[in-house]
Order: sequence, then structure tokens, then C-alpha cells
Amino acid sequence: MNRPLDDIDRRLVLATQGGLPLVAQPYHELAEALGISSAEVIERLRRMLADGLIRRIGAVPNHYAIGYTANGMSVWDVPDDRVDRLGEQIGALDFVTHCYHRPRRLPEWPYNLFAMVHGSSRDEVLEKVAVIAALLGADCAHDVLFSTTILKKTGLRIG
Repeated sequence: MNRPLDDIDRRLVLATQGGLPLVAQPYHELAEALGISSAEVIERLRRMLADGLIRRIGAVPNHYAIGYTANGMSVWDVPDDRVDRLGEQIGALDFVTHCYHRPRRLPEWPYNLFAMVHGSSRDEVLEKVAVIAALLGADCAHDVLFSTTILKKTGLRIG
């Protein structure tokens, strides 16, 4: 159900679009700033998630700051009828930070499963990608696209 944001929802989005407050109880701080209860903050966020007005609430770490200087997006050509099951399996690996299905763009781009791997070196990333390759089997073509630039990650902003 898509519905317009009411005034409190809009203020809540504005207050959180740059990130949650870095305090022990961020929902309490937001509640205080908005003049509502922390239970209402949580309920409004849940409703906006369920309604599709916001996509997710999650941490966005700076991998370089925590020591991961090699970042590789592994891309895989897996059978379409198995992509969801394989994606769940690969996404559950402790060294894969995100994994998702994307459409192929044939003939130039045959890959339909993407899995982000971080490491302290390219060799470490390639070792982790080899673990994925062993799970998927030798018949799954793949490549690794290494990050060369840090991009600022931001979502859609409302004013």
C-alpha cells in the first residue's frame, strides 16, 4: 500500500536519512526530537518498511576504515532456475556482505548473481571467491570486479 507521508513520517525520514543517531538508544533520541514515543518511532518505521516507503534500515560500514582495502564484486553465471537458492547459500557465507540477483544483459553480460567480498588484499578476496566457486561448481563462469574508487553511499534524499 503506497500512501503519502504524513507530517511526522516526513520529519522522521528527514531525521534519519543521514543515518541514525550514534547513541545507545537512537530511537529514543529520535522520539524526543520529534515529540513522540520511541514505540511510535519504531512502529512508523515498521509501517513505512512494510508499505515500501522506505526499503531498509541497516548499517553502511566504511570497509576501508575497518581494514578491508580490497573489495571485489564477484559476478556469476548460474542457472536461472537455481539463482534464488544459490544466492541464499552464497549470501549466508560470513565473508559475503551482500548477494543479489540481477538480470543478464546478453550477449555482453552473462552474469546473474552478484556477491560482494571484502579482504585485506586482492589475494584474500580471490581466496574467498574460490570458496564460492567450489560451492557453485566448475561450470559457473565468473569474474571479480575490484573497487578502484571509494564512492559516497547515500540513498534518496527528501528536502
